[in-house]
Amino acid sequence: MSPLDHKLLRDLWRMKGQAFAIGMVIAVGVGMLVMMTGLVTSLKETRAAYYERYRLADVFAPVTRAPDRMAGRLAAIEGVSAVEPRVVGAALIDLIDTDLPVQAQAVSLPDFHSPRLNDVFLTDGRMIDSSHTDEILLLQSFANVHGLRPGDHIQATMNGARRSFRIVGLAQSPEFLYTTAPGELIPDDARFGVIWMSRSALAAAYDMQGAFNEALLSLSRGASEAAVLDAVDRLLGSYGGTGAYPLKDQMSNLFVSQEIGELETSSKVVPPIFLAVAAFLLYIVINRMVQSEREEIGLMKAFGYTNIEVVAHYFKLVMAIAIGGALAGCLMGIASGRALIQVYVAYFKFPFLVFDLDPASFVIGVSVSILSASVGGLLVLRRVFGLTPASAMRAPAPADYSRTGTIGHALNRFLDQTSRMVLRRITRQPARMAGAVIGIACGMALSVSIITIYAGFDRIIDLTFNVMDRSDVTVSFTHAASDTTIFELRRMQGVTLVEPVRYVPVVLRHGLISRRSVITGLSSDARLVRALDADLAKIPLQNGGIVLASALADILHIRPGDMMTVEVREGRQPALQIPVTAVAESLLGSPAYMDLNALNRVLREPNRVSGAYLTIDKARASKIYTALQDMPTVAGVSLKSDAEIAFKVLLDTGAGAIRYVMGAIAFIITFGIVYNAARIAYAERSRDLASLRVIGFTKGEAAFVLLGELAIVTLIALPLGALMGYYLSFGIAAGFSSEIYQIPVVFDSASYGFAAIVVIGAAVASGWLVKRDIDRAELVSALKTRE
Repeated sequence: MSPLDHKLLRDLWRMKGQAFAIGMVIAVGVGMLVMMTGLVTSLKETRAAYYERYRLADVFAPVTRAPDRMAGRLAAIEGVSAVEPRVVGAALIDLIDTDLPVQAQAVSLPDFHSPRLNDVFLTDGRMIDSSHTDEILLLQSFANVHGLRPGDHIQATMNGARRSFRIVGLAQSPEFLYTTAPGELIPDDARFGVIWMSRSALAAAYDMQGAFNEALLSLSRGASEAAVLDAVDRLLGSYGGTGAYPLKDQMSNLFVSQEIGELETSSKVVPPIFLAVAAFLLYIVINRMVQSEREEIGLMKAFGYTNIEVVAHYFKLVMAIAIGGALAGCLMGIASGRALIQVYVAYFKFPFLVFDLDPASFVIGVSVSILSASVGGLLVLRRVFGLTPASAMRAPAPADYSRTGTIGHALNRFLDQTSRMVLRRITRQPARMAGAVIGIACGMALSVSIITIYAGFDRIIDLTFNVMDRSDVTVSFTHAASDTTIFELRRMQGVTLVEPVRYVPVVLRHGLISRRSVITGLSSDARLVRALDADLAKIPLQNGGIVLASALADILHIRPGDMMTVEVREGRQPALQIPVTAVAESLLGSPAYMDLNALNRVLREPNRVSGAYLTIDKARASKIYTALQDMPTVAGVSLKSDAEIAFKVLLDTGAGAIRYVMGAIAFIITFGIVYNAARIAYAERSRDLASLRVIGFTKGEAAFVLLGELAIVTLIALPLGALMGYYLSFGIAAGFSSEIYQIPVVFDSASYGFAAIVVIGAAVASGWLVKRDIDRAELVSALKTRE
């Protein structure tokens, strides 16, 4: 081992605390990049493998009732490789552990063979026997919540008749990764289930013998999806087809894709921010560290080492820290990604895991770390190498503190000696102090932005369930019923307020852009569920126009005053031209609103409703639920309190859970930045502090000279960091937002105050660690020049 390599090891050991802090800042930035890109890659690969293995359909074609012979005509469409006709229907499951009937979807399976499309994965028990009409498979996640196992019996209402079934197996399906009750956005395994039955048994229950009400199609490679959809609609139109749609618009796949897309967006937006902060900090640290080695560089050149050899020595030092931090970050990213992927697999109900990593994330993370470290070191070394050995070994000329300026001169009369030392260093080395201020401000900005995002998630819950929706219960009907049903609800004892609503499935078109959606018809005097603007003021539903949620308006690239084509997907299925009158604020989903009477008028279906919002007397809740269950037109009942709990689980277990990881990483980076600033200042002034001790200053006075500087730099950085955090919050909020929920940027004094406490706490802890080293320093050793 050469003498320079011996020196390298000694230097690394001497500055182990500082090197570790720098390495951790690099590691968390690289780790976040590796973790998030790995999660995106793994989820995409797992989803693709699951869809392929269990043959998820490419096209879904719902229809009112089509004869089985139509399956052959659908299979003859150019580009169609397989067709699976089936029967589906709504059901209500009666359970002992809940007062409300639970909504479910019944799905048929072929009697004598496995499904050609949308196969199921059996997790427990056995497959159904078509000769036993009471045997069913039950969705595993639903069964687990309610403690149901193979061999248990349940009661369910199908097509108005109550039946008893025996569970013979539990299953999962790629079609039901994300399960929500009809008309809802929030998944809740406790409130929605899936039942699989034999085709003959389910057809008998829904009077579908010899017919089907949904066709599944797979497409051959190179097939035109649009042409197939048009052909399917032409064939099924006369049988009540409501419009075929591709896999990308299938409810479960749509939400899973949006969640993965949100995570992918976050992986492109958030890690670069953290890596940029880490790279900037690394540049400042390396810059000042190499400057502090000026005398050693001159000594090495005096002993005959060439510039190339000295460059290689310091480059090794920089690379040891940078590469060590980057590799640690890669390992941290792999470990955290493997831990979080299990959460996502459970959340999305994948039956298996295909864990994969994106090699590009390792290359980018390591490259950014090495590049930033190299630039920081080489820029400083270039200036030092221009000096002769004698000039480099000579200490730089001391700063001229004789002219402290007007402010310094005015303050000198009020400051003691140590305070004047602090002031002089800050005023006479503004560039160096600015670097420290910006570094700590970056830490403050990260803390502010993350805490703001936390507040934004809380704001979603508060506005959605306390301001925008003030109902207690939502009742959905089996079909668009007469509004006399509303009078029946109002007559129930314990029901204090009832507001009608109508849901109409549509395809919204603006130019070349289209979107499947649902128009929500509200009464003009609605008080429970309202369309609100950005200031939370009620938007009047008037003139037969439509009000779009801001997220939906952005997707369609449409603004108030524009005309929009609305293709209705029920009943007569008219195509309407409706103006957009306003854009509403919506933090959950992307709804579209119309006045209920105007909606019924354009549909030529007066006095029709498909549900109602209720407020109830909690003391009579159980009796109200029983009465609702006995109403033949009621398809489902959901409680807002249950939806709020499910939404909180969604935010904490989906892509939103990443915010907690980001919070921990932001804290580590913030502490690393402040600690490095303190350590660098101590490394630069260790001889000066030792000299102060020799001439009679106490330990406390010597430490004040250093820590006073850190305190002032930290206080100056707080407002700058708060301003940087303000703008950074919008970028991170955009990375977290999706069509499912939109994260508002919420600024309040508490967020800034807490972020300031985090930074000040990091400064106090760093100051304590540095002061401990100051107190332990041996004066003779500190005053010596290192070999």
